[in-house]
Amino acid sequence: MFGGKSFEPERDIPDLSGKVILVTGGNTGLGQEAILQLAKHKPAHIYMGARTASKAEQAIKEIKAVVPDAPVSHIPLDLTSFESISACAKQFNEKESRLDILYNNAGIMATPMGLTKEGYEIQFGTNHMGHFLLTRLLLPKMEKTADEPNADVRIVNVSSEGHRFAPNGHLVTDAESLGQMMTWRRYGMSKLANILHARELARRYPKITAVSIHPGVIKTNLYTPMSETNFILKFSTAIFGAVARVALPDVPAGAKNQLWAGTCPKSEVRSGAYYTPIGKEKQKGWVDWSDDLARKLWDYSEAEVQQKGY
Repeated sequence: MFGGKSFEPERDIPDLSGKVILVTGGNTGLGQEAILQLAKHKPAHIYMGARTASKAEQAIKEIKAVVPDAPVSHIPLDLTSFESISACAKQFNEKESRLDILYNNAGIMATPMGLTKEGYEIQFGTNHMGHFLLTRLLLPKMEKTADEPNADVRIVNVSSEGHRFAPNGHLVTDAESLGQMMTWRRYGMSKLANILHARELARRYPKITAVSIHPGVIKTNLYTPMSETNFILKFSTAIFGAVARVALPDVPAGAKNQLWAGTCPKSEVRSGAYYTPIGKEKQKGWVDWSDDLARKLWDYSEAEVQQKGY
């Protein structure tokens, strides 16, 4: 499950002086751990994208208990709302002249069927459409940063080996069709979209390094929603939770792959690739993530946000 490259954040994250970073879902789990580790290496500023201010403030308090001078602040972000995403990007763009690393980290998993404010299936809408719009609105700032001497601008999409649950060879994006699938199939589609998004970003924006990663199967509160769906999932979650407490790596271990992807030497990471822990480039398996499918998803997503005025 974990292997690949040797990477210890304390030792291997370089000096981040001058760099500005935004992490979505930074108030808990992998996002909070990533911010904690990044903050130890003197970035100019880290923005924690989170929906609930009180939770973000508590997370920042916990980070500053370890790194007292951590340059971290909350920026409101609800990935289920295009209005909130637009406001987040506007606020960021007004505050900062650069963006060096964007971690599209936030995500939900195995949730009951629901809809975002724009009517997308909740997992696809949160995990992909929300991040697609946020990235789109921040890309001009990242391109400007990438034009500076010695720039190294990166986008890291936190995907999952759960992308294997996606239907193979075609996109399913409309809420009605997704709603007819089991929750894990819906989750798989959203995580495949994270991989396809990074691949197309790499093709369209060669000055920016865009990758997707799998953090590993770890102990995190991401599994909590599974208990809210039905009896089978509730029972399996209880069994899984008992095993997880004994057998699975913890959050600090799980954050290493995305920390590696965002901070390792540029020569070690290939734009458009998908990496499993730690730093192991993985080729597609039985689920298609072809360039053609990546372009189709991009065209769909672009048309959707434009239709809604963004």
